[in-house]
Order: sequence, then structure tokens, then C-alpha cells
Amino acid sequence: MWRAACAVVTCYDPAAMEIYGVKISTIVSDNVAARCAGCGEIIEGTPWRISILDVVAPESPVPWDQSAGLNPGPFEFHSDPSHVLAWMARRGTLFCRRSRVRELMRPVWLPVEPRRLGLCDGIHRDDHEFVEPMTASIG
Repeated sequence: MWRAACAVVTCYDPAAMEIYGVKISTIVSDNVAARCAGCGEIIEGTPWRISILDVVAPESPVPWDQSAGLNPGPFEFHSDPSHVLAWMARRGTLFCRRSRVRELMRPVWLPVEPRRLGLCDGIHRDDHEFVEPMTASIG
């Protein structure tokens, strides 16, 4: 009777969700945990990841009751760079026009008030040109 009421297609038999005679009915479909940090939608297939490198390693790990000053990731996105730029814009992070959105981005603290963080791939040799992420042209 329960089997007929279950219309959800799963990769396992919902009737078999029983342990020692106790029915476990909370799991009725597969859980998709990979969501894009830029748009919040489910990422089909392998997510595209970005990590923020910290240029100086801390001498000791952060204590368990504190949070790290910079979360290096990896952050997961759809493969379109506009999703990364939208995520950066929401966080108030600037983007270097001389760089591209890559798997490893380097943080640059800008000498402005209030203090702001810029992200760059670090491949170019000339000066940085930080702009708001949504105005950057992806090339």
C-alpha cells in the first residue's frame, strides 16, 4: 500500500527503507547538495570550483571557537564566469580587469577605507586594475 502511494522515482527501493522493522520514510528522493554559490541553483555534473589563496600561511591554526579571517574555499559554481562575478559582487569583493576567473584566485587587500578585498589570478605582470565585478568584461 505504501509502495503504490510513492510516486517519486529513486535509485533505490523505497519499500526497502526499513531497519530492524522500523520504517524510515524521511528519505524519499536523492539529495543534491552541489549548489552554485553565484545563483543558488543546483549544479548538474561536476561543479566548477574556485579557491582563494592566502599569500601568507598562518603560524597556527584558528582556534575551534573562532572563525578564519578568510575562507579559502573551494566555492562551487556553474561553469559560466558570470556566476563567479555575481558571487563576488554580493560579497563586496572587487575583480582585477587584467585577470580572468580561474580555479585559483589571489586576494589583494586594497588600501581604501573601508577595507576591501580584490581578487586576481596573479598571472599578469603589470599593475592591477580593480573594478566592480559586474562591470568587468570577461575575455
